[in-house]
Parts: sequence; structure tokens; C-alpha cells
Amino acid sequence: MTETRLRKAVFTAFLLPALALLTLSGCGTKDKAGEPKSEPKAVAEKKGEKKEADDGWWCKEHGVPEHDCAQCDAKVAAEYKKKGDWCKEHDRPESQCFICNPKRAEKFAAAYKAKYGKEPPPLPPEEKGEKK
Repeated sequence: MTETRLRKAVFTAFLLPALALLTLSGCGTKDKAGEPKSEPKAVAEKKGEKKEADDGWWCKEHGVPEHDCAQCDAKVAAEYKKKGDWCKEHDRPESQCFICNPKRAEKFAAAYKAKYGKEPPPLPPEEKGEKK
């Protein structure tokens, strides 16, 4: 046999079946039927947490009622922009820009207190113009 034929024979006899086996077996494991799928750790931990009293009414990330949060809802943002209530520097309604005027947060905190009888969750530092 010539050297070229020998290489082809080795390739055909060993490498092709090995590649086929690797391709058919896949890299990961398949889900087993009947077993519950595991959840990511963060999701599993969140399910075990006590439910907050605000029931989704309050946007904890931005410190305003969820239905009024222009940073979470593009439609709400468009309404504020249409009214001319927009802080271009911080990309949020001027009336909700706690970075330009931290006292604006008091209005929303008062609404939270009136509804739940307690202080709202603290704002993340970046919402107050602070660095993390």
C-alpha cells in the first residue's frame, strides 16, 4: 500500500467513527423524562423569599409606582416626553429625576407610605446619583 492509501484507511477506520460518535452523543446531557428540571440558583432562592407587601405596585429599582415608571416602560416614557417632562442628561422624566433633585423622591416615598404605612425600599445608589 502506498502511504496516501494507508492514511486514508486509518482516517476511515478510526477517525470517522470517532467523529460520528462524538456528534451523535452531543456535548451536554439530555433532560431525563420524569425528573424535574433544576432551576437556576437565583430563581430557586427568590421562590423561597417572603413576598413583599407591595405586590408589584412599586418599582424598587427606580423608586416610583410601577405603572408610572418611565425607565421600565417605553410607553410611559413616550408619554412623559410628549408632555415635555424629560431629563435628557439622565434619560428619565424630569419629575422622576432624583439625581438632579433628590427632594423629588419624597413625593413618591409619601405615596408608598400612604399605601403601605411604611418607608419604601431604599433606592439603589446609582438612582441617587451615587456610584456603586
